[in-house]
Amino acid sequence: MVDIGRMFGADPAAAARFMGLPGTSTLGAREGAGIVLIGAPSATLYASVGAYCAEAPAAIRAAAAAYAANLGHVNFDLGRPILPAGRVAVDAGDLPCDPARPAEARALIAQAVGAVVGRGAVPIVIGGDDSVQIPMLEALGRTGRPLSIVQIDAHIDWREEVQGERLGLSSTMRRAAEMAHVGTMVQIGARAIGSARPADLEDARARGVRFFTAAAIAREGIGPALAAVPAGGDIAICFDFDALDPAVMPAVIGRAAGGLGYGDWLGLIEGLAARGRIVACGMVEFMPARDIDGMGAMVAAQALSAMIGTIAGQG
Repeated sequence: MVDIGRMFGADPAAAARFMGLPGTSTLGAREGAGIVLIGAPSATLYASVGAYCAEAPAAIRAAAAAYAANLGHVNFDLGRPILPAGRVAVDAGDLPCDPARPAEARALIAQAVGAVVGRGAVPIVIGGDDSVQIPMLEALGRTGRPLSIVQIDAHIDWREEVQGERLGLSSTMRRAAEMAHVGTMVQIGARAIGSARPADLEDARARGVRFFTAAAIAREGIGPALAAVPAGGDIAICFDFDALDPAVMPAVIGRAAGGLGYGDWLGLIEGLAARGRIVACGMVEFMPARDIDGMGAMVAAQALSAMIGTIAGQG
């Protein structure tokens, strides 16, 4: 098979890190990084499905390996190289999350995110399933500033519990709504049938959540959703890869037609960066076992590149 990385001069030694970013064992403290990539293979699992996304961080890095020598090239999703002059991003590798020890995994994620935001840097957490975002969001409370959450997902994740578990992937937004530092919540991309029951949707609306379904985005564009986010504040993005249409992103556990396009993703993150300050992003629910010819991993890597570049462009 032809390896495009050889043509582009990829460095095999650097390919183990996303796009050849510098590695770090200090969560970027010594490197002066403004963005720190953190792999979180698992947090709180349901026994019925196990750690079905645990290999996602490695698969996403591997999909970007061909471009490990090309950080300085133009990324046309951004109109410039990913990192503007003077901006530093590092890849901290994967946290040693043991699926059999969920409390320890959550603590590791919270500690890592807290260390990064404590320096004023921005963590990008690659899951892993959706439950890894709960400790990520908890750690953001250490800034002392109000936080707006923008969830981009096919599902609303407002279950009180599933199979007796309150901290699992179906409860992420309900747990977030209980955090004192979380203010506005905007949820974008819901469609088809998921775990939500009518009472869950009613609870979310009573909390003040603004919903913009995938169908609404198709009809009205992303403008109304962006306008629902308070201007000038801190924003955490919770991105589930199944928000994208399965024709674009097949590597998810819950495929459903009518999802967002990749262009919608780009428009949303660009608009959010202009609306406020993105202080963290969790990118979760990529399932390598369901990928088709590596297409999903390629899209995931491209989306992550755009996310890094968008945050780097904030200043």
